[in-house]
Amino acid sequence: MSHDAHQAEDTDLEDRIIPSASLYTGHAPTLNLYHIDKYTFGIKEPQLEKDASVKARLERMQEKYRQEGLRRTVEGVLLVHQHGHPHVLLLQIGNTFFKLPGGRLKPGEDDVEGLKRKLTNKLAPTLANYKPKWEIGELLATWWRPNFETLLYPYVPPHITRPKECKKLFIDLKLLAVPLFELYDNAQRYGPIISSIPQIVARFNFNNL
Repeated sequence: MSHDAHQAEDTDLEDRIIPSASLYTGHAPTLNLYHIDKYTFGIKEPQLEKDASVKARLERMQEKYRQEGLRRTVEGVLLVHQHGHPHVLLLQIGNTFFKLPGGRLKPGEDDVEGLKRKLTNKLAPTLANYKPKWEIGELLATWWRPNFETLLYPYVPPHITRPKECKKLFIDLKLLAVPLFELYDNAQRYGPIISSIPQIVARFNFNNL
């Protein structure tokens, strides 16, 4: 291999592994959080769960995997502030189950456009010709479901070559508020994904408006 080819290869490798210099400025990015009172909360028609049990949900997921392959889901982390502390908006199902707004993407659907569709379906008022202008921020985290089980991981286990689901969390800058201190280290109540949000957003400075 020629010297020029070696140099080009080294340059390409550096482009792929050297982070942007902006990551070393020492300044955390800032998120503007609006007070919860600046939002209007209404009531929508009940959206019933598709499955009567966790087992039924996993069986349906397995059937969909046979038809479409990897399940792709997206969810939005909607932040507000109350009493000077960041809160995450969650959907509550029954008395014990909490989830982030979002859901499964259609085959070939773009992540951001799919999340906008899901947020509109879950949260927007059902008014004729009303189209909310969602502003989707950066990707916060990616979680993987290696098997048809309830467990998800923030990485693909090394022995898994065909994971069954890829779940992406996006920060949403425009929008039951739960404070971060309630979520922190509380996987027993909120599950591993939601309880990890305090750590995920810890790199941001919050500007309460």
